[in-house]
Parts: sequence; C-alpha cells; structure tokens
Amino acid sequence: MPTPSMEDYIEQIYNLIEEKGYARVSDIAEALSVHPSSVTKMVQKLDKDEYLVYEKYRGFSLTAKGKKIGKRLVFRHDLLEQFLKIIGVKDENIYKDVEGIEHHLSWDAIDRIGDLVQFFEEEPSRMEALAEIQRQNENAE
Repeated sequence: MPTPSMEDYIEQIYNLIEEKGYARVSDIAEALSVHPSSVTKMVQKLDKDEYLVYEKYRGFSLTAKGKKIGKRLVFRHDLLEQFLKIIGVKDENIYKDVEGIEHHLSWDAIDRIGDLVQFFEEEPSRMEALAEIQRQNENAE
C-alpha cells in the first residue's frame, strides 16, 4: 500500500491526467506546493513501485495499478467532501479538513461514511432534520 505522501501524488497525478490528458512535474509541484526536485524523487519511487511508468525527459503515465488507486483516492476525497457538506461544515473549511483526515481513516470507515451519505441523500427530510438540530444547538450557545 502507498504511504500518505505517495497517495497525495497519485491522486494529484490522476486528477491532472483526467483534466488535461497529462501531468507534468511542474504542475504536480504547483498543486502540492512542493519543489520540482521533490516531485521527481517521488515519481521515481512511484515508478519503482509500479504505480506509474517514468521515462526521464519524456514524462510518465499511470499503470493500471496506479489508475485504480488514483480513482479510489479521488472517490475517497470526493466522498469526504460530500459528507462534510452534509453535516454542515463551512465550505471554506472543507478542503483543509478533508486533507487532514483522509489518510487517517480505514477503508471500512470510508465505506461507512458512504453508507451515511447515501442514508441522508435518499431522504432529504433527514438532512432537514439534521439542519434543524444544528440550528437549535447554535441558538442554545
């Protein structure tokens, strides 16, 4: 299994390839706020671990293994954003909060959060009831 740092790179590479059709070292460095040399080192490690194929000066592409994990990581990120929105976390906090928790949850926990999101989405009155509880708690403070 990839480390949390490797997951961040795989997720970012997957997103860039989905958006632009390619991912460059400079794009990854900018997105992750790291130096290009750090990206190059990680890309070489990801190549060694068979998450991507790296050819010096020619670029890289995700392997089937890398694509599968990338897709799963993007799903996890999106699901956690959706969950935080449902429970009423302010929009300006969601991205930072997801980044802070996504690597610390088991896939079992992710699956249960998915169940909870589904529970709320299947019956909008459940979200309304949660919002009412939140309003009452805010007014009580």
